[in-house]
Amino acid sequence: MSAVLPVDIQPRLESGLAALGLELSAPQVAGLMDFLALLQKWNKVYNLTAVRDPHEMLTHHLLDSLAAVQPLRRHVAQLQASGAVQAGVRLLDVGSGGGLPGVVFAICCPQVDVSCVDTVGKKAAFIQQAAVTLKLPNLHGLHARVETLKQPFDVVSCRAFASLPDFVTWSRAALAPVHGTWLAMKGKHPADEIVALPADVSVFHVEPLQVPSLDAERCIIWMKPA
Repeated sequence: MSAVLPVDIQPRLESGLAALGLELSAPQVAGLMDFLALLQKWNKVYNLTAVRDPHEMLTHHLLDSLAAVQPLRRHVAQLQASGAVQAGVRLLDVGSGGGLPGVVFAICCPQVDVSCVDTVGKKAAFIQQAAVTLKLPNLHGLHARVETLKQPFDVVSCRAFASLPDFVTWSRAALAPVHGTWLAMKGKHPADEIVALPADVSVFHVEPLQVPSLDAERCIIWMKPA
């Protein structure tokens, strides 16, 4: 499947992974390449992302999402070490669109069960297709509004989805009580949005991210119910 991509994509991906200090197996790297090829193929029909150029897709989407993998892995390890989660960790990616970062999380963190929810049916269908094509039993596409989801997820993530107040309000019912955590990927530090958060939501960490080959500010806002 990766044959449709320019030949320099994989070396640039591997260089980006090295810059992030992210260790992946050869099958995981192949999975990321296949996902990029799949995204490019389906994008022509389904308009999953405005980014068309595969090199831009690599930096603006894939590497941007990969920058959050190490922080997610750390958080998952803490959840499991604390005994808060007995079985596998369940993650809900809200407004996942073309599966960013949800599919990337599913490839890089096989111990995490990832559900990508989107209100657009064809985007949820793309996630289902990706799960089958990439052989990812831990990946699921949900066609729904996040407000209607009630099953508890240990982590609820988003990337460029909505303002922080809207994100936490809409996804509140899907967050596991006690240990549930929000992971919001943002560009510049969203000071105004943090101030506007509901009183019963606390930001416990703002984690700056460095995205290889991308000259732009990025961060993760980690939140939990106060």
